[in-house]
Amino acid sequence: MARSGGELVVVEEDDEYAKLVRRMNPPSVVIDNDSCDSATVIRVDRVKKHGILLEAVQVLVDLNLVITKAYISSDGNWFMDVFNVTDQDGNKVQNKEVTDCIKKCLESEDYLVPPASSPAGGAAPSEETTCIELTGTDRPGLLSEVCAVLASLRCNIVNAEVWTHDRRAAAVIQITDEATGLPVRDGGRLSQLQELLGNVMQGDGDGGGGGGDSRKGSTAVSLGAANAERRLHRLMLDDGDAGRCGEERGGVAAAKAKAKVVVMDCTERRYTVVILRCRDRPRLLFDTLCALTDLHYVVFHGTVDAEGGSAKEAYQEYYVRHVDGHPVRCDAERLRLVRCLEAAVERRASDGLELEVKTEDRAGLLSEITRVFRENSLSIIRAVITTKDGEADDTFYVSDAYGNPVDGKAMEALGEQLGHAVLRVKSNGRAAINRAEDSGGGGGAASIIGNLLKGSFQGFRLIRSYS
Repeated sequence: MARSGGELVVVEEDDEYAKLVRRMNPPSVVIDNDSCDSATVIRVDRVKKHGILLEAVQVLVDLNLVITKAYISSDGNWFMDVFNVTDQDGNKVQNKEVTDCIKKCLESEDYLVPPASSPAGGAAPSEETTCIELTGTDRPGLLSEVCAVLASLRCNIVNAEVWTHDRRAAAVIQITDEATGLPVRDGGRLSQLQELLGNVMQGDGDGGGGGGDSRKGSTAVSLGAANAERRLHRLMLDDGDAGRCGEERGGVAAAKAKAKVVVMDCTERRYTVVILRCRDRPRLLFDTLCALTDLHYVVFHGTVDAEGGSAKEAYQEYYVRHVDGHPVRCDAERLRLVRCLEAAVERRASDGLELEVKTEDRAGLLSEITRVFRENSLSIIRAVITTKDGEADDTFYVSDAYGNPVDGKAMEALGEQLGHAVLRVKSNGRAAINRAEDSGGGGGAASIIGNLLKGSFQGFRLIRSYS
């Protein structure tokens, strides 16, 4: 501070002071495989910054690691966290490439996305693609219509993720030019693409078939992309998909394990205490932290336990404040926090039949696959689309058009129509999948190869032309 003409002038030294603190206290990451019998223990110590907890968790889940326990403390200017992690098979993390990547990312001044060569789940953001973000009212055949538009404009889908929740849909799609393999940069073509996709996401204006949903769809186009899952949480929150959480819904949505969220006051320490219990699943911690971050809450202390034994129940407890320094101040804010956390848990908790399609990639492949799903009255709840080295590896979570489990007859018809693609029913222990596998035969997984047959079903509007 200095005085000038009797006035107190504040010299902005915060940035320089923060840089000095960081230089004196560089980030430290210790990876320990000895202190715990069942997991690798990762201890992270570094200067605190907003969003650092979510960044650290994103590094771990992007490397396909499972966080079984976590202890969080970030009072003052220091962030200290301990994660117990395993690989997907429940083993300790022994791969040196993975442990080196963890240290490199978590000890960097800025968040680093794990490199594409690492065993990460999902595609990393890339400036080699054009990114499309979509939101709108969900309805049967929506993804098929989107893929048909992109195919008609000679766009190749490189990677995509599609989520649906509470009759809303959101998608992050990375595309390239079909002929050149380069990002689509032509302004006129991008404007046409945005207009046509906007029309698809607007639907028929009937709220998706009786839902009375007056919210409009939206499209956005950019070069490169942020983390797809991170963006999907943000898109669905902004789209208001948390509005009816907690209400009774039928079909597959009703079968999802509801999150039990309690929000309490810790008046003496000026915290809000958030407690969440639900069925454990991959990336649950990442999803709940996305919700808290997007709602502008800061986690000061927390405990996460996903070692629920046979029940596989996850327990999360957080002591939070809003970024303005205040705890939750009214019942409306409390209710919004509860509903948004419930929605964050439900968006990825797809109870539909999980199908995997692996085949050689080609122009229009995804458009053909999604058209066959639509013609067989299957609704896509969630989808993860990836292509690499000329191979397509797509995962779809599907139900029938009314949200009910898929029966064996539908699976047989689907297999007959999917051409040279190999369709596999992925076993994950859920009742709907077990029933489908029992109907289709083949024990744990059914491989179905048939011929691509053209056909149409009443009640579904086919895409003819968008030009």
